[in-house]
Amino acid sequence: MQTAVPCALMRGGTSKGLYFLASDLPSEPGLRDRVLLAAMGSPDERQIDGVGGAHPLTSKVAIIGPSSRPDADVDYLFLQVVVDRAEVSDSQNCGNILAGVGAFAIDSGLVCAGTEFTDVRIHMVNTDGIAVARIQTPGGVVEYAGAARIDGVPGTAAPVMLEFLDIAGSSCGALLPTGNVVDEVEGIEVTCIDNGMPVVLLRAADFGVSGYESPAELEANAALRTRVEAVRLALGERMNLGDVTAKTVPKMSLVAPARDGGVICTRTFIPHRVHEAVGVLGAVSVATACLLPGSIAQQVCGAKVTGGSRQLDVEHPTGFFTVDVDVAMGAAVGAGGVQVTRTALLRTARLLMRGSVMVPAATWSGR
Repeated sequence: MQTAVPCALMRGGTSKGLYFLASDLPSEPGLRDRVLLAAMGSPDERQIDGVGGAHPLTSKVAIIGPSSRPDADVDYLFLQVVVDRAEVSDSQNCGNILAGVGAFAIDSGLVCAGTEFTDVRIHMVNTDGIAVARIQTPGGVVEYAGAARIDGVPGTAAPVMLEFLDIAGSSCGALLPTGNVVDEVEGIEVTCIDNGMPVVLLRAADFGVSGYESPAELEANAALRTRVEAVRLALGERMNLGDVTAKTVPKMSLVAPARDGGVICTRTFIPHRVHEAVGVLGAVSVATACLLPGSIAQQVCGAKVTGGSRQLDVEHPTGFFTVDVDVAMGAAVGAGGVQVTRTALLRTARLLMRGSVMVPAATWSGR
């Protein structure tokens, strides 16, 4: 009385989720979402009747299929399955889950492997952007073991290099969605930026915290959460995201001066839990803001703003995230005098399980 749906359970970066071929899921969004909620065990804060991990970082889904665009190899749709509500959101990309897409596409036969490495061009359906993932494929087989290490993941694995092409404004329509480097909302100065992920930068000190607290400490601060959410809700329309009450964007990043050798320290609400690290594209947006003259991030970190290639270490609760950013400077290049020409970073991924997730028969009829 259950239906077996083929899938793989994979770790991508510092997240974990189910990876499906598009052909193995219903094409009708409502039915598809019911299937995914049942597979993950939502809504339930423990997700005890599904395979979800009771946290937003472990309740994610990637749907992969042949590309609808001639300049990409595969389409990748990211879906966030909400843990405690019957809700599935497609309002954002996920760069961590993206780290596993290339390997899944090769293992599934969607992309032919090279003899040393394979570059997989991925159409990120959520925002219509392109990413290139370089997957290690010695002898034409995906290699998951290796010496690459990323903060937030124990041990080492094969490197997955991700390069993002022209992702500025991919969700909000502009690198600076409000048209301003700094806005004032609810009595707080903020910088709104979208270089692959809509992010609001806020000084931690403006909220009476240091910015070095643990995620658990910040989540336990009810007054802080209420103030951060009020700012987020007030900015939805101004960032061209509409009513964000039920959306997972924008992310809210409290920033403080770096204290472990990086460029800036972050604590990120995603948007209601605090990330144990920082999202891939969230880190890209934060790093970009550090190079934006006069932004909240640039004011806090004091980064020297110059053109060319920069490597920026964004600190987070479990370490740091290195982002390579190439920028052009000048009044003619774009909003804030900065144009991002390239962003790249290192992730890892690992196949954890391959098989089928069992979905109750009643799910298909909506009962």
